[in-house]
Amino acid sequence: MDYKDYYAVLGVPRTASKSEIKKAFRKLAREHHPDTKPGDTAAERRFKEVNEANAVLSDPDKRALYDRLGSDWESYARAGATAGAGARGGARAQGGANPFGGSAGFGGGPGGNVRYEFHTTGDPGEFSDFFNAFFAGASEPVDGPGRGRRPTGGPTFEDILAGMGLDGRAAATGTGGARGRTTTTQASARPPSAEAIAEITLDEAYRGTTRLVDVDGKRLEVTIPPGADTGTRIRLTGKGPGGGDLYVVVRQQPDPVFTRRGADLERDLPLTLEEALLGAEVTVRTPKGRVVLKIPAGTQSGRTFRLTGQGMPRFRSDGYGDLLAKARVILPTDLSDEATAAARDFFEHVNQPDPRARET
Repeated sequence: MDYKDYYAVLGVPRTASKSEIKKAFRKLAREHHPDTKPGDTAAERRFKEVNEANAVLSDPDKRALYDRLGSDWESYARAGATAGAGARGGARAQGGANPFGGSAGFGGGPGGNVRYEFHTTGDPGEFSDFFNAFFAGASEPVDGPGRGRRPTGGPTFEDILAGMGLDGRAAATGTGGARGRTTTTQASARPPSAEAIAEITLDEAYRGTTRLVDVDGKRLEVTIPPGADTGTRIRLTGKGPGGGDLYVVVRQQPDPVFTRRGADLERDLPLTLEEALLGAEVTVRTPKGRVVLKIPAGTQSGRTFRLTGQGMPRFRSDGYGDLLAKARVILPTDLSDEATAAARDFFEHVNQPDPRARET
């Protein structure tokens, strides 16, 4: 496995501050998020790399270890595998079962009932083999749009340093260890995390909403900010069962009028034959309210009008997306004999080329 330069992945210098790392991560995560580029495997791979880099550099303990070891990481990984064999075996013996029973509780807030599902998270395969080797494999979630993983349950730093011929306690206080450099203190064990699924409407996603969730007999009010979309994760630190973190995962229900594409919305715009042929001003409903749209004469079915700023609010950011309204001409039906005769007379005066002429 090649050494991964996480600073290069995020495009920041090794001296970057925590805020600089956070800013770079957010920019790249938005750019490569799978929701914005469905089916793009390269973007998905890049998104995972960015999330992995952030999981290391945003955590002071992991960043210190990563900076300290550098090219010595392979020795660390080998020592970690030796020191943690017993610990990992014990984890397998005790893990596996869902301590929350697969599901727990129903909550209600504005907008009706919401179904909540609690389950442990834990597929370490979302990160690379390099990450798992460097940080001793076992993992739990950390905050962020890519659901990254934080090491837990494996060997301690002292175990690993001892396997490398170092004294963990001395290294932690700076009184011993390789090259006289310090290392991090032992990470404390963390309770398992849990997830709650919150279903919301498009209108609630536009304006923001709240939900109530029952955890260990306590009712918590969760604020879902405007612009939240399916897959948005909101972390409540230490609020989960047993004191672990609780992640509220948003699912937006389908809307009968609007189709959502990130911050942009799409909708059909029904027009009468008269409106499409002669032009008109029509009222269009948007999530923000109703607006008047001028339809040019001769508008064909399928023509799309862009209403700038009439889409969804950008999640935890400034501005709004756009609304794309696609014209759909509705022809009159059940014509009377008089109306049919008038229509034939009209078309006698209209010189319309054969639209299928190019097919012959």
